[in-house]
Amino acid sequence: MSKRITEEKQRLREKIWREMEESGVAAFPLPCWGRIPNFVEAERAAERLRQLEEWRKAKVVFVNPDSPQRKVRENALKDGKILIMASPRLQKGFILIEPSKVRGKEHIASTIKGAFKYGFTVQDFPKPDLIVEGSVAVDLEGHRLGKGSGYGDTEIEIIKKRFGDVPVATTVHDMQVVEKVPFEAKDEKVSIIVTPTKIIRVKP
Repeated sequence: MSKRITEEKQRLREKIWREMEESGVAAFPLPCWGRIPNFVEAERAAERLRQLEEWRKAKVVFVNPDSPQRKVRENALKDGKILIMASPRLQKGFILIEPSKVRGKEHIASTIKGAFKYGFTVQDFPKPDLIVEGSVAVDLEGHRLGKGSGYGDTEIEIIKKRFGDVPVATTVHDMQVVEKVPFEAKDEKVSIIVTPTKIIRVKP
């Protein structure tokens, strides 16, 4: 990885974290530094994601384990979809939660603790019809910036190697949609950006 791009990415992360905290957009857990930042109206972005045809048709949804996507995970279970969740830092592989097993408990099952309680850890899982990742920043060409540990890219890469192309959405605050995210060829891109106010489809 080029040192210049690594530094540019870190500068952009710090800019987003600072602006989100200063404007009051960052939500619990705080401080948001070093995280995929949770944001006010994350639940509204999750509801907007539900409008996508890709969501409505999906029987299996893969979602990252971070705070801003908790409502996305809850909605997947409420909408009768099998939820595949990455365990934090992929330390325990993946967690599969069946919606029929958590009726009435979707809110708890969508938390990390609840996922381990109501789901089971797997290495193999059915093909996801949609991947949802969190981001620190994203641009209109679909370049995504994570928190810097590379897990989001790894999750997408594992799924694409196993199953081929799968649409990738990210739910973020409007403030996280930026003009340009520094990127390298190996970085995974998103195809759909969903904010509390809009849906942006990345032109192929």
